[in-house]
Amino acid sequence: MKRLGVVLILLLAFCGVADSAYLTQHEIDGTPLLCTVQNLSGCNIVATSSYSHVFGVPLAVFGVFFYGMIFILAALELVLFDRLLRRLLQGISLVGILASLYFSAIQWVVIGAFCIYCTASTIIAILIFILATRIEPLPKFVRIAKSVTPPSVPPHLPMPPAA
Repeated sequence: MKRLGVVLILLLAFCGVADSAYLTQHEIDGTPLLCTVQNLSGCNIVATSSYSHVFGVPLAVFGVFFYGMIFILAALELVLFDRLLRRLLQGISLVGILASLYFSAIQWVVIGAFCIYCTASTIIAILIFILATRIEPLPKFVRIAKSVTPPSVPPHLPMPPAA
């Protein structure tokens, strides 16, 4: 099951790289995005908004880097079977899902336009995170509840007076 999960992460990361690379190519060429899906046809509005760049770098470039890292880690995990790689997949995918959800909220609430490519990237990031948590279960923080009992007073000592 773990290997199937890693293979699925690998395939999803490839789809994420393709999605982000298309958006990056659009940014470089300046050509309009192909976007005709009903209610998700605001791709060009989102892509040309002031929120489409962070520190002067297009978000799509960060997407290519993010999905590329996930792809490399998943490929290494298929060969090395390393717990550290699985933990890195979890950590990086958590960062990716948080960023994706944040930018989706910006897209929907602030910009008021919907982009099918951005939505696809968010769905891919969510699926990668779910799979990453399945291939290496997160540690369960089990608290051992100690029974709290008042200290007993030896029978030969008198009880202090109540205040």
